[in-house]
Amino acid sequence: MLGEVLRDRRRRLGLTQEELAERAGVSVRTICHVETGRIEHPRPATVRRLADALDLTGTDLEDFQRAATGVASPTPHPSRSSNSPYSPYSSYASNPSYFAYPEAKSIPAQLPPAHPGFSGRATQLAALDALLDGGADESQAHAAEAVVVSAIAGTAGVGKTALAVHWASRVAARFPDGQLYVNLRGFHPTGAVMTSAEAVRVFLDAFEVPAERVPAGAEAQFGLYRSLCAGKRLLVLLDNARDAEQVRPLLPGAPGCLALVTSRNQLTGLVAADGAHPLRVDLLTTAEARQLLAGRLGPARLAEDPKAVTEIINRCAGLPLALSIVAARAATDPHFRLAEFAGELRATGTGALDPFTDDDPATDVRAVFSWSYHHLGPEAARLFRLLGPHPGPDITAPAAAGLTGLGPERLRPHLAELTRAHLLNQHAPGRYTLHDLLRAYATELTHEHDPEPDRRAALRRLLDHYLHTAATASEALSWYRDPIALPDPDDTVVRVQLDSPAQALAWFTAELPNLTAAVQQAARSGFETHAWQLAWTMAAFFDLAGYWPEWVTTHQQALDATRRAGDTVGEARTRRNLARVRSRQGRHQDALVHLGRALSLSRELGDPVGQAQALRNMSAVLGRRARHTDALDLARQALILFQGAGHRIGQGRVLNQIGWHLSMLGDHRQTVDYCRRSLRILQELGDRDGEGATWNSLGRAHHHLGAHQEAITCFNRSLNLRRERGDLGEIAETLDHLADAHLSVGDHATAATCWREALELLDRLGHKDTEAVRIRARLRGLETPNASPAPTPPDDTLHLA
Repeated sequence: MLGEVLRDRRRRLGLTQEELAERAGVSVRTICHVETGRIEHPRPATVRRLADALDLTGTDLEDFQRAATGVASPTPHPSRSSNSPYSPYSSYASNPSYFAYPEAKSIPAQLPPAHPGFSGRATQLAALDALLDGGADESQAHAAEAVVVSAIAGTAGVGKTALAVHWASRVAARFPDGQLYVNLRGFHPTGAVMTSAEAVRVFLDAFEVPAERVPAGAEAQFGLYRSLCAGKRLLVLLDNARDAEQVRPLLPGAPGCLALVTSRNQLTGLVAADGAHPLRVDLLTTAEARQLLAGRLGPARLAEDPKAVTEIINRCAGLPLALSIVAARAATDPHFRLAEFAGELRATGTGALDPFTDDDPATDVRAVFSWSYHHLGPEAARLFRLLGPHPGPDITAPAAAGLTGLGPERLRPHLAELTRAHLLNQHAPGRYTLHDLLRAYATELTHEHDPEPDRRAALRRLLDHYLHTAATASEALSWYRDPIALPDPDDTVVRVQLDSPAQALAWFTAELPNLTAAVQQAARSGFETHAWQLAWTMAAFFDLAGYWPEWVTTHQQALDATRRAGDTVGEARTRRNLARVRSRQGRHQDALVHLGRALSLSRELGDPVGQAQALRNMSAVLGRRARHTDALDLARQALILFQGAGHRIGQGRVLNQIGWHLSMLGDHRQTVDYCRRSLRILQELGDRDGEGATWNSLGRAHHHLGAHQEAITCFNRSLNLRRERGDLGEIAETLDHLADAHLSVGDHATAATCWREALELLDRLGHKDTEAVRIRARLRGLETPNASPAPTPPDDTLHLA
């Protein structure tokens, strides 16, 4: 237990808790909590400071680190090693690749623009300034060096985000290594809360970490994020948090960084366990509310009717959001006296929405919302209502067009009308979002005014938009896949045209939260076909971009939907894709279970192609487990089925798969025969991905048969095709084989060049496995005789189907 280790070491040195706190630069409270077990796993920065203060080295250092994280330190302590910026005390140190990630190439600048009409909050701004500067409290003495966390809490609509963004923008220059921002959607009305794993991908994207270098597991991704923060001065704004557990993995954990958290909850756990400094944001005082209105309307207009101003402030309950809406309306109609606005608010009264402040039923901003809503035109009002139950965090104009059944040109004026009325916010160019309370209000309105068939038709159009656009994007990204029959969309549905892989990747990345939410919404709303087909269209993106947790979640939801609906076709397809990601995650037995069920379903359906795909994928999984004899038998069964169905591309790919297994079993001459048959088919059909894999298999067979020049030719062809696709792992594999072939003909210089490039690619991918170790050894031993290289893992990729 870390507490016992810390206490024993401190006492052996004759230190009190106060003396150790002074030496380590951490608070006495933190040391007390560690020693009593209240904090079991301190942040890496805290562990490092305590280790330095206790003068730990060698075995003592390893014991201390093991007690803190559960693993031994894999690298020397930063203060005693080379210039590594990474802490060996990360709780993710069990991932060897964690320590190999280089610095980020870009400086993130994700802060939203500060609101031009921000006013008041002088007390809170001063408190944040004092926190950043260190303040007078002894526990703040090392604030400039240590991680500082401030938890800004307050009720909905009170202006927590506006305060945080305003202050963060004001001090951004003090964080020259960048500013990160994410809306955690902790209180999203549809329940679409952003997970910590989703949020960390936003940050890794901000650092421009290549997709192929993002680790598969969430824990490893958190480790990579913290390593990128190490040695930097970063400001991290975590907006709209649900609870401390959602926030804790996203804290940077490095000296010089500052984390700012906003939430409707008080986040007492973050205060108690992580040293967060609570800052409560209450409703505006009367003076602050007057300042806000004066900033929007001008002091002269307020002076015309002070009594009306007071009534507006009171009826808006001092809530900045409500006051902003009133101010927007008053600014739009400058010829109206403020008394008329106060009178309209008075006449509207209270409604069913809970009051904003405590339990006081008199302070209800629904009056403001409904009053502003009733000034909308009919189409803008309908759009506002339908936006309420939209499942995702934001929406684009094409998606909104599908939701309403209006064309984009007809829709744009209504989006502008809602934006002017502060009922909708364009938080990024072309992307719109609703404040949570406005969304709740809009949802109430649509259930009140729009019949259930109309609401269901709107949801169907929205899902059609996402499904058909995602299908277009998938075609731009993916290799060949057996097509699925999509339902015909509504005539009014707008499909975004995505002609290039870059456009498709950008669209998928921007729409990912909406798409995952749409799968969930479709599955629970009776649109089971949309659910599994939308998940199916996303699989190519998940694979290329490395979003494996999202892949699992969406496909599990889709699988549940197909089973409820009795859709055996959808279940078989979904299980094959689930098997693919499970195999990617190393869960090969889970993959085989899904594929076994998919095979049974395809047999029940009388679908020979589905059976063949399941068998081919099972063969791939067994190949990854080095069961090549069994894998070969399944691949041959798949070939018979593909031939019987006349499925040419399936024949071409499985012929290469058979050839590879034969090569792994030592029958290289048969490998050449099967791979040449594969090449004829794949070249005829233009399957360049499959062709690249086959040239690689053929090259390996020629190399083992002693035809080294022929092998070099094959490997070069494979390399050219694989460079087109850009899969760094496949490129490194072929370079490794090519190096062996050059070495066999005595060309040591070219072999070394190939191995150096392969090693560089593996390092970029964060691979520190046996293959990288083996290649390094080959580079060092080029001057001595070498045995044949160890077999490369099977190139029997479990393709999407």
